[in-house]
Amino acid sequence: MPHYLGIDVGTSAVKAVLVDDAQTVVAEADVPLQVSRPHDLWSEQDPDIWWEAVQTALDRLRVRSASALADIRGIGLSGQMHGAVLLDESDRPLRPAILWNDGRSFREAQELGDKYPELSHAMGVIPMPGFTAPKLVWLARHEPDIFRAVRKVMLPKDYIRLKLTGEIVTEMSDAAGTWWLDEAKRDWSDAALAATGLSRKQMPTLVEGSQASGILRADIAGRWGLRSDVVVAGGAGDAAAGAVGLGAIEDGSAFISLGTSGQLFVTTRDFSPAPEAVVHSFCHAVPDRWFQMAAMLNAASCLAWGAQLLKRDIGELLHETEAAYRKPSPILFLPYLAGERTPHNDPYARGVLFGLSPQTQQADLVQAILEGVAFSFADAKECLAQAGTPLTYAGMIGGGSRSVFWASIFANVLDVPMVRYHGSDKGPAFGAARLARLATTGEMPEAVCMPPAVLETIEPQAHLVDLYRPRIEAFRALYRALKPEFVRS
Repeated sequence: MPHYLGIDVGTSAVKAVLVDDAQTVVAEADVPLQVSRPHDLWSEQDPDIWWEAVQTALDRLRVRSASALADIRGIGLSGQMHGAVLLDESDRPLRPAILWNDGRSFREAQELGDKYPELSHAMGVIPMPGFTAPKLVWLARHEPDIFRAVRKVMLPKDYIRLKLTGEIVTEMSDAAGTWWLDEAKRDWSDAALAATGLSRKQMPTLVEGSQASGILRADIAGRWGLRSDVVVAGGAGDAAAGAVGLGAIEDGSAFISLGTSGQLFVTTRDFSPAPEAVVHSFCHAVPDRWFQMAAMLNAASCLAWGAQLLKRDIGELLHETEAAYRKPSPILFLPYLAGERTPHNDPYARGVLFGLSPQTQQADLVQAILEGVAFSFADAKECLAQAGTPLTYAGMIGGGSRSVFWASIFANVLDVPMVRYHGSDKGPAFGAARLARLATTGEMPEAVCMPPAVLETIEPQAHLVDLYRPRIEAFRALYRALKPEFVRS
């Protein structure tokens, strides 16, 4: 039976899943990653740690299911978006990759937006410090010797592609997050590249996510006992890969991703830019589709931070908090530990716990964290509505989707049903495996990218929806009051 391999190069881990012809996950492996923060606002990783983690994941898959690994026909790649991987003439990284949640290029992003306002419509969003283009402007200004040595600019997952195939290629959904892609034309924008001192010759070749990008190198195939004709698909940025895994490829399909970061994602049949609403309008991973997305820099990472701070197991904390839950918490949590993108575009924003008292317990803090993340998605829902895309329901994917309790908070805060699916925590890696199959077999996306079985639908409860409305407004007011202090601090 043919098998397909999906590899997701995340921020906190590399995840690999082996999927059979019936789209059943037969084996998986996770390898944790660490982020380096050498200065305030900085967030970096050495690209070679991704490759080491991928190799470790493949070793583990071979132990767990050698026969299935030996029979893979295609590999799909997913990964954290927006990262700047800068290669020299020998295809070696010139410096650590600058990640999606790095805020150092805030000034450069503002300058790009002020100088080239007409480009934001074509690029699908205003320039923000998380995107790749402002990072290169920062590099030219602060590390000019490295900037002059840049032969190719790559995205994180595509560095793994280079290792697997020797090809320098990316695909539409990940290229969309660079601020160099003309989203309607699905091609590099010469004007945007010139605005950042670059040209097409420094960009990867573009393919669709469901197309082949190369064949696995013979030495790689030999090391893990793989076939000699394994196709490597274009793949997708993590948000679009998650959508493919969830079957969200038709107009109006919507979901929430609760990973390290968070996304509120809606598929569209047409390119529908809304830069004024701080909504991302990007190319999807399958042809002739786009999506609108609100992107939050802080999601399940906030819960992980709280558990680490309290030195407690996340599962235990969630169980205790659910048992104590009666109504919205009197404590407000601003979840902006790493700044925020939608709706604030504010890299200086920081996390805040407000309303502590002598009576505050651990469960109160955890509930406030869960609600604070959900409140940030209420802001995202409002931004999408301003962009002409109302939300009537949402699926859930990512590690945070495993918690029914958190899903119920989301339902009541957003006042929409939340749909949990079987296997939804596999997320982008599963979507990458589906793209591998499409690139290998040539099947139509609709035949492969079907929604998984519904685990449950969690409906909002009217009395809690009413109780949460004033808390959402208090959450927004707290950010507005503290915004000047974030900049001063």
